[in-house]
Amino acid sequence: MTNIKMLEEKIRRSGLKKGYIAEKLGVTPSTFSALLNNKSEFKASQISTICKVLNIEDDAEVKAIFFTQNGA
Repeated sequence: MTNIKMLEEKIRRSGLKKGYIAEKLGVTPSTFSALLNNKSEFKASQISTICKVLNIEDDAEVKAIFFTQNGA
């Protein structure tokens, strides 16, 4: 499950638009919204792409965002 608050904060701080990130992932904005709301799970390739786009390099941060138990 994805920690929505942490991911949303990373997106906000990056200054990037969610539509741009969706485009980089090769999904529609509505699909990206479903991913952000834990209605669908990110694929490994999508996690890798988001990490590149948002400059998330720390393994602990990746785990905290994408592999949390509560999906806060």
